[in-house]
Amino acid sequence: MARCALGPGGAEANIAFMFVSLRTRQDASRLDVAVEYKLIWLPRVNGKYFSGAGCHVQARSSECRGSMRLKTESRTFHPMLRKSKLSVLGMLKRAGIFELVANSRWRQQRLLVLCYHGVSQKDEHLWRPSLYMPYTVLQRRLAILQETDCAVLPLAEALRRLRAGELPARSVAITFDDGMYDFYKLAYPLLKGYGFPATVYQTTYYTEHELPIFNLMCSYLLWNRRGEQLNAAQELGLIEPLDLRTEAGRHRVVRRLVDFSDRENLTGRQKNELATRLAAFLGIDYGCLCSQRILQLMNAQEVAEVGRNGVDVQLHTHRHRTPEDEVQFRLEIRENRERIRALTGTEARHFCYPSGIYQEQFFSWLEKENVLSATTCDVGLVNHHDPPFLLPRLVDTSFRTELEFESWLTGVGSLLAVRRAASQRYMPQD
Repeated sequence: MARCALGPGGAEANIAFMFVSLRTRQDASRLDVAVEYKLIWLPRVNGKYFSGAGCHVQARSSECRGSMRLKTESRTFHPMLRKSKLSVLGMLKRAGIFELVANSRWRQQRLLVLCYHGVSQKDEHLWRPSLYMPYTVLQRRLAILQETDCAVLPLAEALRRLRAGELPARSVAITFDDGMYDFYKLAYPLLKGYGFPATVYQTTYYTEHELPIFNLMCSYLLWNRRGEQLNAAQELGLIEPLDLRTEAGRHRVVRRLVDFSDRENLTGRQKNELATRLAAFLGIDYGCLCSQRILQLMNAQEVAEVGRNGVDVQLHTHRHRTPEDEVQFRLEIRENRERIRALTGTEARHFCYPSGIYQEQFFSWLEKENVLSATTCDVGLVNHHDPPFLLPRLVDTSFRTELEFESWLTGVGSLLAVRRAASQRYMPQD
């Protein structure tokens, strides 16, 4: 039992943490792992009561089949729960459970697909840490993959071997969404240095139009004036004052700019002119940002180069959107595939849902377009029972510690995961 202070108000709470049991058994063809932990606290912080969190995990693996049962209950999430989970992971690693699970048949029957978006050229990881990570963090992630003897496979090969039951131990595939310029500048040389294959899900509209991505650039520009309140900018279609003190407030301004551009049916170049005027209104040197190619995609020459040198370029729609109309949805796939074929000479057959957004009707449309797989942003390891158009991944971010990252490489992180379905829309966080 421990006593600690919680929250800005310094409210105190009694914390009870019980490591109820840790049982393992392994023979030539079977692994049993049972872990129970329970965290109970009854604090009052800023008028809120929190109580009760627990987890029971049991994993079984045999030569013929694998199954995992996870039972969790949590009334309210709190930072203390994450700290306790990190403590549990540390205990499991010291007890040898990481290594036991990593070397098990259960883990060998599963594939970890890592998902990355961007690598900071400047301060993008401070602006959107859920999308961008510092170069040094990515460098360390790749080093951990090497140090832990993970088998890093090309995505298509990994999926084939998963279905055939022929995965090597600790199988991992690396994916990057969108195909940003920072992938070419920073991530691509790192991957080559380690000899790791990777898949880039390339959206192609801004590959042809070498301009910053409009909605992201608007968000980044407003973030650079964070903490301020500004007058309305009628010339930009912003008729209300701009409250830039919070991420939610900045997001509302971005939504108004995007809605305005949609209503006016602006082209990509017209959107860029609007972003240029926004930067001028905010007193930011837009030309300098463009010269650094902040928030831009790889251009056609760069996509062709990485494709020639071992990077697997795959489908992510042409305009980074998933229309709910079948004709429009399939057109996005076809235009995306045609441009990738023209740049790389390969036929793209694997797909990633833009922003992780998917609906059931998309599955048959993808099948009609001869797509073989589709990855989501839902969290988990891929096993051979998973539907081919609902493959989970681990979206790796700046928030994740090295211990958490390693727990996912071994499979322990999957066993202890509480939330698996990703949000289907952007949620501003302050």
